[in-house]
Amino acid sequence: MLHEFIQLLSGWTSLDTAIAASAALTAMSCALPGAWLVLRRHSMMGDALSHAALPGVVLAFLFAVGIKQAGWVSDSQEGALLHVLLFSGAVVVGVGTAWLTEWVQRLGRMESGASLGVVFTSVFALGLLLIRLKADDVHIDVSCVLFGIIETAALDMVPGTSVPEPVLVNGVIFAVNLLLVVLFYKELKIAAFDPALATSLGIPARGIHYGLMAVTALTVVAAFTTVGSILVIGLLIIPAATALLLSERLKAVLLLSVLIAGASAVLGHAFTLTLPRMIFSRLGYDSIEDAGTAGMMSVTAGGLFVAALFLAPKHGIIARLVHRLRLGMNIAGDDVLGLLYRFEERTATRPPAVSVPDLAAKQNGISRWLMSLSVRRLLRGGFVIRQASDELRLTDRGRASAKSLVRAHRLWEAYMARHFDLPDDHLHETADRVEHFIDEGIQDRLQAELDTPAKDPHGKIIPEKPASR
Repeated sequence: MLHEFIQLLSGWTSLDTAIAASAALTAMSCALPGAWLVLRRHSMMGDALSHAALPGVVLAFLFAVGIKQAGWVSDSQEGALLHVLLFSGAVVVGVGTAWLTEWVQRLGRMESGASLGVVFTSVFALGLLLIRLKADDVHIDVSCVLFGIIETAALDMVPGTSVPEPVLVNGVIFAVNLLLVVLFYKELKIAAFDPALATSLGIPARGIHYGLMAVTALTVVAAFTTVGSILVIGLLIIPAATALLLSERLKAVLLLSVLIAGASAVLGHAFTLTLPRMIFSRLGYDSIEDAGTAGMMSVTAGGLFVAALFLAPKHGIIARLVHRLRLGMNIAGDDVLGLLYRFEERTATRPPAVSVPDLAAKQNGISRWLMSLSVRRLLRGGFVIRQASDELRLTDRGRASAKSLVRAHRLWEAYMARHFDLPDDHLHETADRVEHFIDEGIQDRLQAELDTPAKDPHGKIIPEKPASR
């Protein structure tokens, strides 16, 4: 499989390089404003802008064609005029969409998600209607507007150079977005996490919001010719969402968003050239040799998100499952130690050793296999020793640990009894949950606040602080 993948990629040409570069710069330019949208919890605003920009693009295109047909500009000037109109309209669309959404929300007294849905679906429908009405006159390709034409866009060179036009346009947009992040990093950070604080410090949080919408609209319009209005939302949101799974540091999230976006674009084009042929040839469809790069970019970005969702070191599903297992083992181990210690309390001398089945039967909500894993961990740590017939006894180390646990339990019961009007039979369950998280420092503070009580509300002796744990 890997050999076939490499063999298919051996036909990589300069056109593929141009396509990959165009795709990477498009994705990276989208990733920066997209990261701030995700951090501000305005992800749906990116969706709204990608849809709402459609009528602006169509109107700018129609206006440019009308000016050309009137003879006001030459063929050589039409391209530059179209770009000026597109980007000027993008600023209007970005700010206008944000303002219109807020206006609908206030006027209709609806929540923000509903107002976004009303605005962007209505405006997007208007754009599609304009395309349908004028498509025959000015040859607007609906599929081009919606899904992009990255493969052919990379063939358009900047006059007098060998640089593809999408590389230049999206490269400039990426550089501008990066420069704005560097120049206004502090203001963006404060306004993103605490707009009220930003306003109190003299930072125009509302102005930053509208500025971000304008920059996002500019980026979306620049990305239209490569990935279209439908798929651009994936490039705005997915890399940032993936980065947030991998890191909680803002600078790292911004950097990872850009890197993930670029990797999604390059890998997406590589997969476009290889995976369709590798998959469909085995299904008997030999005529299918490739796919659309724009769509594969979004699929690849989604694949990277799924991989991060499972494999992220802190927030991934596997990491959370491992953490939950460790926490369960710790709690089960504490229950074993506490139970053995209470058995010892009942007699003046050490009681007979207790078997694992007996322990499992006495622990509510703890499965037999988790109890067995916890016992093995206690044995390896030297907290208990195993006697004949699978019986357990506390070691000196285990007794000190169990003593601290029971001390935490009974101090918390005494604290709850003093500060809350609860029956005595309601104290044990709460203390049974909290005891695993009360360290010696908290125990000392509880003891000082309670004036060093000797017994808990049930009349049981509160152990003294162990010498070591």
